[in-house]
Amino acid sequence: MLLKNITDVFFDLDHTLWDFDKNSEMAFDAIFKKNHPDVDTTLFIEKYIPINQACWKLYQNDQISHNQLRYDRLKLSFDALGYAISDAAIHQMAIDYIDLLPENNFLFEGTIDILEYLHKKYTLHIITNGFAAVQDKKVRNSNLEIYFKTITNSEMARVKKPNPIIFEHALEVANTKKEQSVMIGDCLDADVNGAINAGLTAIFFNPNQVPVDPKIKQVKHLLELQNFL
Repeated sequence: MLLKNITDVFFDLDHTLWDFDKNSEMAFDAIFKKNHPDVDTTLFIEKYIPINQACWKLYQNDQISHNQLRYDRLKLSFDALGYAISDAAIHQMAIDYIDLLPENNFLFEGTIDILEYLHKKYTLHIITNGFAAVQDKKVRNSNLEIYFKTITNSEMARVKKPNPIIFEHALEVANTKKEQSVMIGDCLDADVNGAINAGLTAIFFNPNQVPVDPKIKQVKHLLELQNFL
């Protein structure tokens, strides 16, 4: 069912438009081949993905710092893999990873097509908890910047999703109102519930078809957004 009176569409970036897991795996593969050839990238990624998600949740809720996030997600992954590595090597890898990550540009299927469709009808924006310099580079390297009027990150707002302040900040920067805005993202807590609690409409991007309350608007493929917008 088409949403009425919407003028502005806000997107999350990682795991919604930008294929974080695929690009992350490529970055780690390059690092391991150069510095840690004994590490199997596929096995590492199996450990890393849930650990990274857990660390990000702690970071979103201000339970760990930016630097702790970058260290913990690597240290805990190597521990789970049973691979011995020094703290110095982990700190260097954290730097190398952030440098390499935005060099890869895989997007979710349908990203460009849906943005081409939407930007002719709405003003588009991004709200992300990612680090400003990294997120800006992802957007540029993926040729996404032409579609978005504003990009709000947690460093600018000084809070992270799901805190309503970041949504309020994004609305102010976008010069729009919550009643005419919709948020689209892959995280129920940060994107969907965060947006709803801030007064926006929300659509859950759910490619893995996680069971959710039927009242929640959702799509499993980005092109399905045409059913709402």
